[in-house]
Amino acid sequence: MPSSTSPDQGEDLETCVLRFSDLDLKDTSLINPSSSLKAELDVSTKKKYSFAKKKAFALFVKTKEVPAPSFECKEKWWKCCQQLFIEQTSIHRHVATQHAGEICHQTASILKQLTATLNSSKSLKSADKRNPLVEYLTRNHDVSAWLPDISCFSRDELISGQDSDKGEVLLYYCYRDLEDPHWVCAWQTALCQHLHLTGKVRIATEGINGTVGGSKLATRLYVEIMLSCPLFKDYLCKDDFKTSEGGACCFPELRVGVFEEIVPMGISPNKISYKKPGIHLSPGEFHKEVEKFLSQANQEQSDTILLDCRNFYESKIGRFQGCLAPDIRKFSYFPSYVDKNLELFRQKRVLMYCTGGIRCERGSAYLKAKGVCKEVFQLKGGIHKYLEEFPDGFYKGKLFVFDERYALSFNSDILSECSYCGTPWDHYKVCSTPQCRQLVLTCPACLGQGFTACCVTCQEKGNRPASGPAQNSFKEECECTARRPRIPSELALKAQLPASPGPRPDVAEDGPCLCELHRQHSSKPSQS
Repeated sequence: MPSSTSPDQGEDLETCVLRFSDLDLKDTSLINPSSSLKAELDVSTKKKYSFAKKKAFALFVKTKEVPAPSFECKEKWWKCCQQLFIEQTSIHRHVATQHAGEICHQTASILKQLTATLNSSKSLKSADKRNPLVEYLTRNHDVSAWLPDISCFSRDELISGQDSDKGEVLLYYCYRDLEDPHWVCAWQTALCQHLHLTGKVRIATEGINGTVGGSKLATRLYVEIMLSCPLFKDYLCKDDFKTSEGGACCFPELRVGVFEEIVPMGISPNKISYKKPGIHLSPGEFHKEVEKFLSQANQEQSDTILLDCRNFYESKIGRFQGCLAPDIRKFSYFPSYVDKNLELFRQKRVLMYCTGGIRCERGSAYLKAKGVCKEVFQLKGGIHKYLEEFPDGFYKGKLFVFDERYALSFNSDILSECSYCGTPWDHYKVCSTPQCRQLVLTCPACLGQGFTACCVTCQEKGNRPASGPAQNSFKEECECTARRPRIPSELALKAQLPASPGPRPDVAEDGPCLCELHRQHSSKPSQS
């Protein structure tokens, strides 16, 4: 077992983990939820710091395991950042140098939970009174005990169709208190690897949020084991799993981790809890509410606001008619958006929606906590479930998804346009400039002319390869997103509308003067 060396000795992260590669990932005896900070830990817990750091590292490496080919002597390889690692020392070195921040986050999470061990003896005595089955599951069972039996299926059957439109992608979430998220993390990692699933699974003390892809057989087995697991069987039902065509090919790898929130709103679940959300409306009920809202002669004077909780690049290619779509870049800006535009929601009935419903759970709780709205409603199952029932309803355009498909199509409407020439277009691509991950709408004609970047700055850089150690790092935002107000003021925008009723010429939404750049290129005399 690892020693309890004090962190004051300054042991190098990479070195210490290479020596503790056989760390027992199933040992959960020291993991109990707590909200104390590392600085507040007592002396005995500080001695566990070295253990927590090593365990965090080992858990992270564990999530990167992939089966080695059958002709190899080794049982496993590792895949991370779209790179394949055959040697354990190589993946350790990669994680230590490229993922130090995530390791620190995991270590802090474990350390917070360690403080609860001060009263562990008392809590363990009363554990069987609280939930004996869950306690037995997490404390006394190897994760392999909760994997489905696949002995009756061949490997080919499990992976058949996972890389084509014959496969499937599952989208789901479940809010429920989890006493040991790290055990759930190890179990989910093993489960997904067992079924050859790829995707992303976020786990926290408040629940689980997953998007996984694979063959239809594999996703069916995954749903079955989730619905039978004592941790979730009383909280999840089959209808909570949204499905779409896809497969393992939709994700570059499997990523499973423990976080503070299962959807990153940026506010501790201890402050804004999922237990106080808005009123859930079924797709049918939501449809009727939207129909009533749209039938009003003057929607601006209505007591109802139809609020899109997603990011601007999501609502840009698809949204409900008559909605308010905040021009924000990520969901962690949503609370600040609400605060800045609080008067907009005063004495209003708010109908909220998002992709699958998870952002509305915390978002509606935050809006309700402000105490200014008449009522707050949310679309149960999100746009995904609505479109299953009303493909030709009030939602127009594509549904953005966070995987390599980028969007799902349920109708033929195109709401957005090419950033360069303005022709109707709604298929995103990633900016062609190395180290930039912004999305760009560029039609085939403009793509053929070499217009592949998100903004003028990136376009001028061309496809020059990145140099130096920044090869594996990416910009958080680019010129085209940095120019946008981080938190827009809706009232200020309304005040500006009369002065500028139409869009400014030669300025595309995604960047400065992209249309002008296109015209300059088109007007150049051809060279023969």
